[in-house]
Amino acid sequence: MKKIALLLLSGVLIVSAAACNNAKTTSDAPNSTDNNGQVPKAENAQTAQSDATNDVRKKQMESDIRAREQRNDAGGDQMKRADGDLESEVRTKLEANIPNGKLTVNSKDGAVTVAGTVPVQAQLAKVEPLAKEIKGVKSVAVKATVAAPVKK
Repeated sequence: MKKIALLLLSGVLIVSAAACNNAKTTSDAPNSTDNNGQVPKAENAQTAQSDATNDVRKKQMESDIRAREQRNDAGGDQMKRADGDLESEVRTKLEANIPNGKLTVNSKDGAVTVAGTVPVQAQLAKVEPLAKEIKGVKSVAVKATVAAPVKK
């Protein structure tokens, strides 16, 4: 019975890692953490992503992170995490807490890099502390910038 449960858990983790190959908060976020040179214009902060900032969706995202952490805890070392899991969990955390952020997340052996843009400086300051809330994140390099304001 334990072997079947472990096999099912392994299958779920493999599928979820493959599905999260590109950890971006929005479709127009940079494709990699190396491409931070092109800074898009910031959108009006009033048009925040309603899905990510909706209280129900925010609670669902936090629940998803806790579920991933519980699955990882059941499988071994709490602090040793797959890069794909870290990328996905950090991306989810940022998406839920930084409206209109266009961020890309990359992870290598617990070292997380976040690139892209956010609308305001206060949100940029939240990136590192939010990322460090995820179990297994050893360090955070923030390559993100504040987007240029939209000219009217």
